Amino acid sequence: MKQMIGAVALVVPDYDTAIAFYVGKLGFNLVEDTQLSETKRWVLVAPRGSAETRLLLAKADDDEQATAIGNQAGGRVFLFLNTDDFDRDHAAMVSNGVVFLEAPREEAYGKVAVFQDPFGNNWDLIEHA
Repeated sequence: MKQMIGAVALVVPDYDTAIAFYVGKLGFNLVEDTQLSETKRWVLVAPRGSAETRLLLAKADDDEQATAIGNQAGGRVFLFLNTDDFDRDHAAMVSNGVVFLEAPREEAYGKVAVFQDPFGNNWDLIEHA
């Protein structure tokens, strides 16, 4: 039996703003954008070359959900973007205006730096050793 995580829901304030960041600045692929109702869409994005795990960009429906925007991991790094070329992707992200919270650093497990999406979620960009 094979199992996998197909999508992780990421609460965002607005679909189009989220697509602009993830597709426009990070270079993710827009996998699907389907209108479900007047206010709800099914929006999936995935890093280039990713065949399995995707992000479901989920617009907050109410005040309670809105409080989770940018803090789904309680201030910790929430998502980990693996790369096969840290320097290439870091340079591209910086040139696209992605905000890094630290300089790249070498760890026992690889090269890493924390960046933040425009909603406050912390991410690791990481190339494993």
